[in-house]
Amino acid sequence: MARRIAIVEDDPAIRANYADALRKHGFEIAAYGSRPEALAAMKARLPDLAIIDIGLGADVDGGFELCRELRALSAALPLIFLTARDSDFDVVSGLRLGADDYLTKDISLPHLVARIAALFRRAELARQPQASEEKLERGSLVLDLKRFSVSWGGRPVSLTLTEFWMVHALAMYPGHVKNREQLMREAQLVVDDSTVTSHIKRIRRKFLAVDPAFDQIDTAYGMGYRWKA
Repeated sequence: MARRIAIVEDDPAIRANYADALRKHGFEIAAYGSRPEALAAMKARLPDLAIIDIGLGADVDGGFELCRELRALSAALPLIFLTARDSDFDVVSGLRLGADDYLTKDISLPHLVARIAALFRRAELARQPQASEEKLERGSLVLDLKRFSVSWGGRPVSLTLTEFWMVHALAMYPGHVKNREQLMREAQLVVDDSTVTSHIKRIRRKFLAVDPAFDQIDTAYGMGYRWKA
């Protein structure tokens, strides 16, 4: 069955172009021009992945609000911002709200499809873990690969798909420094260095919200990150 992708873009021509291009790659497409229309449709039926513009007509930050609303519906839904806005502030804001990726509209179609495929691969891994690898426990940390859930000291931590696999990559080998390239490969990320840094910061904040004493993720300056042994 074809994967269903929702595209939320206010410009009709751009929306149609992306929809047509992705249909040619075998995806089922649902396209929306506004936040209320998209939210109502996705409350009725969640897509397998959502691609969202930030500015939606007069709603200049409508995509940010939609991302927040969709994250409330599902922590696991892969979300990509695809926008003309390329400031560091917008990138960080989008990732903080729970997007898995942030792309600008000058991206090539093959690159966009590669990013979509990477998110779908991780979603598939989350749904079909190896029997011997259904749980990863490291002290207070429990990663349940069967239910795609994370807890710290028995309390749930709401991580996105990208964040889940980054924590998994770090916690698999406590004490081992993972550079950004290794993290991207092991978590099946296709992002740049600054995006990896933003994800790590957001992961730390989420664990700190559960436990203000959380300090398991070390920064090895100039090298990468590690999960404390």
